[in-house]
Amino acid sequence: MSRALPFKAARQAMSWRAPAGGGPARPPRPDGELLWVHATSAERYVALCDVGRRLQAQRPDLRVMVTCEEALQSLPVPDGTAIAGGPLPQDQPGAVRAFLGHWKPDLCLWSGGTLRPVLLKHCHDSRIPALLVDVEAADLPARKTRWLPDQSKRLMEYFSAILTPSQSALEQLRRAGVPSDKLQLTTRLRISATPPICNEDELDRVQMDLGSRPVWLAAYAEASELEVILAAHRAALRHLHRMLLVIAMADFREVEEARAAVEGAGLRLCDWEAGETLSDNTQVLLTVAEDLGLWYRAAPLTLMAGTLAAGPSGHNPLDAAALGSAVIHGPRISSHAALYRRLKEAGAAVRVRDGGELAKEVVRLAAPDAAAQMALAGWQVVTEGAHLTDQLLERIQDHLDLREGEHASV
Repeated sequence: MSRALPFKAARQAMSWRAPAGGGPARPPRPDGELLWVHATSAERYVALCDVGRRLQAQRPDLRVMVTCEEALQSLPVPDGTAIAGGPLPQDQPGAVRAFLGHWKPDLCLWSGGTLRPVLLKHCHDSRIPALLVDVEAADLPARKTRWLPDQSKRLMEYFSAILTPSQSALEQLRRAGVPSDKLQLTTRLRISATPPICNEDELDRVQMDLGSRPVWLAAYAEASELEVILAAHRAALRHLHRMLLVIAMADFREVEEARAAVEGAGLRLCDWEAGETLSDNTQVLLTVAEDLGLWYRAAPLTLMAGTLAAGPSGHNPLDAAALGSAVIHGPRISSHAALYRRLKEAGAAVRVRDGGELAKEVVRLAAPDAAAQMALAGWQVVTEGAHLTDQLLERIQDHLDLREGEHASV
């Protein structure tokens, strides 16, 4: 299974070539449409990469280039993001011309602040449309004295639309003279869930086989975590004798190792990938992450594995929350820390430090009312950013269609 690389490592792993006149090396520009997205925070970075993946599903020939502030260069490049564009050029005419001349983006989607006047002016002069999203009042250029003209209006002229979640930012932009038809009050830019699908007939059969048995799922389990997960399950079985643990391995190559670990723990196993049948006596069902669309729906409680042992750093928990599963996670969540924090603050996720705490939470959340409350809170978090994501997808599609028509008429 592929793993996301840190931004710097991903850039170094590509076929880089130095642009004429020196400066940072850049990979070749791909053929076809190119969407350029720029992130100014880790949460915006993840959300924009998600927007890019969704667009690529609708426009297979589209390529997405993602840039971010220097402080974010250690973030992993999510799977499915085509190009890591690296840091932005210095905000000087020569560097900006080289950057835009190389990439020739069809559209720029800029999130938050840290606006660069020279870069944005050259985008405007080069007829590269730009959208500004998730901009807060603190992100807007400060007016140093009342005797100097407000920079906000000048910079905002370079954007075709400005979407902000802040009423104060909206009012500040209106006072600066930005036309109202360019402004829109929206929700925050958030990553939204894309739950994996499953076969409905298979889900019906599994739910019938499970009946009223309590079930918990370890999603994206790593071999290094199996000892902790299995020990927690053995402890939970002392209180809930019919409980079933579903282990979905992150790497299918570790299934045999997982099978040996389950058998070594003295637990009765159903190897789902080998075609074995779930029975009333099964204590552990072993599968792979590709089947999570089924098991997120069947299990009211999910441990997002890859968060317990050294090495992994977690997976996106929103798919589990979107499909009605309460979320448990360990301390290693660096790749998606903002998402876990949002779920925890909403009461949709709990954090455990070790196997002892994991066992206690599994038993506590096996109560239907406890898991149901967390699942409802998780659903509210999942839907929070969906409306803005849909709006962005529609706006971007319109801009790209218009630009495609302009190219065709030349």
